[in-house]
Amino acid sequence: QVQLVESGGGLVQAGASLRLSCAASGRTSGNYAMAWFRRAPGEDRKFVAAISWSGTTTLYADSAKGRFTISRDNAKNSMYLQMNSLNPGDTAVYYCAASVTIATIYASEYNYWGQGTQVTVSS
Repeated sequence: QVQLVESGGGLVQAGASLRLSCAASGRTSGNYAMAWFRRAPGEDRKFVAAISWSGTTTLYADSAKGRFTISRDNAKNSMYLQMNSLNPGDTAVYYCAASVTIATIYASEYNYWGQGTQVTVSS
């Protein structure tokens, strides 16, 4: 089992930046791909970004391209999401996920999930 804990969310104004972190614990010896998803009020969970174990492959949703950067530090069992130029449309609960297979945009491919961290962007 792998436990994931997100942090770094908060309330910010439009145009601001936030850096989300995801700390993994438990059975972290495997080569896990990881990702960020988000769920806005009244909407389904949506893919944001993913990164392979090595970090050489990254995937982004169109809404994240050019504004968000996903990264990881395997020595620290951590993953990050740098979010710049935030807008009210980014308001959501952000979830960290880990997959025993490859980095993918599909939530069904991820085996472990965190509890989420709230990001609220005011106009």
